[in-house]
Amino acid sequence: MGDASGAGAEIVIKALTQPTVRSLCRPIAIGDAATFRQAARIVGSDTPVRGIERLADATFDDSTVEVLDLRNIDLPKLVYGQVSAMCGQAAYECVVKAVELALAGEIAAIVTSALHKEALNLAGHNFAGHTELLAHLCGVQKVTMLLTAGSFRVSHVSTHVSLREAIERVKQQRILEVTRLTHAAMRSMGIAQPRLALAGLNPHAGEGGLFGNEEELEIRPAAKAARAEGMNVVGPIPPDTVFFRMHEGQYDAVVAMYHDQGHIPTKVLAFDQGVNVTLGLPIIRTSVDHGTVFGKAGKGTARPDSMLEALKLAARMAGAPSA
Repeated sequence: MGDASGAGAEIVIKALTQPTVRSLCRPIAIGDAATFRQAARIVGSDTPVRGIERLADATFDDSTVEVLDLRNIDLPKLVYGQVSAMCGQAAYECVVKAVELALAGEIAAIVTSALHKEALNLAGHNFAGHTELLAHLCGVQKVTMLLTAGSFRVSHVSTHVSLREAIERVKQQRILEVTRLTHAAMRSMGIAQPRLALAGLNPHAGEGGLFGNEEELEIRPAAKAARAEGMNVVGPIPPDTVFFRMHEGQYDAVVAMYHDQGHIPTKVLAFDQGVNVTLGLPIIRTSVDHGTVFGKAGKGTARPDSMLEALKLAARMAGAPSA
């Protein structure tokens, strides 16, 4: 469901009523059924929303949206576009339930709507976002974020930290960890021999040390170590050209050194259709590549494109044929 104050429930309703989704998977929404019913009314859908208490009660009727009902939103208190601890807590509970089911093998993948980081923390859950929360719930540490937009794929050495801290995190071991995760992810997406590029950190990839030495001290050794493990990896490639070169088909994925380095080109290319994948988890998790859309919440105008792509990718990673 994501943050109920945002447009997440509306986006889910729009997505789950698409025939394409039903041809790929058997979807179950997780959240507050009353919130989803209100979302259906807002978007003008006459598809019934049916609350269920356990997965065993699901019928997977194509004409119905079934919701594993957590009953965790007091609907009269819900204000669209407003940060609240109630919605932060509800979003947290949705993720916890989804992870619990995925770890138990009861569901094949998780697809998340956006949560609001401030609301999450107001509810007493001190996580920077979904990635960190999912890692905690799954008991893993070596995770990263991969953004995909068709054949444009970018993973990240660091994500939700200050730029100063992000620079400090550009270390050989972490770069190699992310490269390994990215390589494995590409293979899970059907690319038998992934071609990966490591982005430089500094302008012109340091220009031989003139503009910084992280490339020579950390990034180049990581690329060499990755090649020694049998991976097809080049770099560091100047960050002002590496994404264009991927877009032209030279690479299957780029490892970016920090959050905005990877996010900006992806969102310029496909703001409404990008997908966020968490790498390093023992479960499959994809997500919309946008925020809570507070500005459109309650209006029925939020687009479901990113959610649709996230659902398709999750189904494909779980073994469904390509859509």
